[in-house]
Amino acid sequence: MGKILIGLLIGLLIGGALTFYFFVGVPQASQPSGIPIQAPDAAGSPAGTAQIALGQDFFNEVLTTIFRDMTPPSFPLGPQQPGGGEQTCGNKITVLREGSGVQTGLQFENNTIAAPLAFTGSYNSPFGCLQFTGWAQANFELRYDASQQAVFGRINVETVNLDGVNPILGALVTPLVQNTLNERVNPVQILNGSQISVAAPIVSANGTLQAAVKDIRAEVKNNTLNLFVIYGFQGSAPTS
Repeated sequence: MGKILIGLLIGLLIGGALTFYFFVGVPQASQPSGIPIQAPDAAGSPAGTAQIALGQDFFNEVLTTIFRDMTPPSFPLGPQQPGGGEQTCGNKITVLREGSGVQTGLQFENNTIAAPLAFTGSYNSPFGCLQFTGWAQANFELRYDASQQAVFGRINVETVNLDGVNPILGALVTPLVQNTLNERVNPVQILNGSQISVAAPIVSANGTLQAAVKDIRAEVKNNTLNLFVIYGFQGSAPTS
């Protein structure tokens, strides 16, 4: 059983790293996956629950490494226009580690996960090439898809703040930035079924211990994300 729990923990840690890999660099479908993960039952967790605690500092250290050792992630800003104007202007948004007085990362507070994003970009507007900087305030929603036994995260950008941009131009750029961040990075697959399910041969018992995920609950408390993986256990004997 010790090996099973260690394997589960490693899967969760890798999933946390993948969160940021997808979060800042890989276009995904924007359709929500699964349903929002609920808080733990007030009466306590049922038998067969594995609890994993991941600190805010762990996630942000992963993000620091990505920005330090890799190319800052960039996304095309809005639909690409014919005529090649975006080639000279850029027409893209780049996520920065720090800028406009904020640092990109996750903040665990009040049972929510906030995700401020600093960025810079350029937009081939009808009035010429607009260079801009700013930051976005987003929340990070955890979702569970029972059909896939997978945990997903979803970035929801709530506000976009541009630095010193004319209000008229800002009205053009703000929805483009918001839509780009929401559509290009969602959903974020954190864990898949193979990482959190269990099928372990028990040689001494001449059978296999199987555990399917029945539900997942989560809470954010004291700068820590606590995941409660609720299993249904079953033993199977050999067929011959």
